[in-house]
Amino acid sequence: MRIDWHLLEAEIELWHEANLTLPFWWRDDDAIEPSAKLDQLIEIATQADIPVHLAIIPKFATRALCVQSEQTQYIIPVTHGWSHQSHAKDGEKNAEFGSSRPIEDSVQDLIMGADRMSDLFGRNMKSMFVPPWNRINPDLFEHLKAIGYDVLSTYLPRKAKYATSKIEHINTHIDPICWKNTRSIVQIDILLNNIVSLLVDRRLGKTDNTEPLGLLTHHLVHDDAIWQFTKEFITIMRKAPIAAFR
Repeated sequence: MRIDWHLLEAEIELWHEANLTLPFWWRDDDAIEPSAKLDQLIEIATQADIPVHLAIIPKFATRALCVQSEQTQYIIPVTHGWSHQSHAKDGEKNAEFGSSRPIEDSVQDLIMGADRMSDLFGRNMKSMFVPPWNRINPDLFEHLKAIGYDVLSTYLPRKAKYATSKIEHINTHIDPICWKNTRSIVQIDILLNNIVSLLVDRRLGKTDNTEPLGLLTHHLVHDDAIWQFTKEFITIMRKAPIAAFR
């Protein structure tokens, strides 16, 4: 597969000309243990000198993953729900912490997830909560802070900097996977046009450029096309005037 990056490269040049800085970060979801695919992810991150915020499912996370994360500065552990089990009712979209689930049950799982992550990763983890399927009942925001989280991360541009007065919202915006159909890469021209549009809107002040622009990946389900896109995209973004969010 050949990817034509010229539109993105041209937009990056406009950022340089405008003397603007793009905050940028990378989140990868659903990790539980070391694997060849995780090694591949870390290799890309290391070569690009951009860390991956690895969203880890606490219930199934292994000590081996903890050991691996301690051996590289390019993995930042963050909490990805508790068990990645949907509690949505029939007809609802998947959610582990959705509005139809009793608050007390959700809070119990939040606490178990935080305790498990603290036990495994300690000071190496970031106090960020990533709800599975990027959905969460807003009534849980205050509980997140009480449990110890400072950041909530879902998908698409945030509506405000803070989910509450004490929880910052830092989302992802670029997902290369076509989840509804092929589960391979999104049609490449559509994907690239969406990325360029995100950058144009930020450069022109139409959207919030203080929120780090986020790439969302899922290393466990990547095929060759998604790996190629990920590596080439990260390489291209290193040419941009980025400030990597850590």
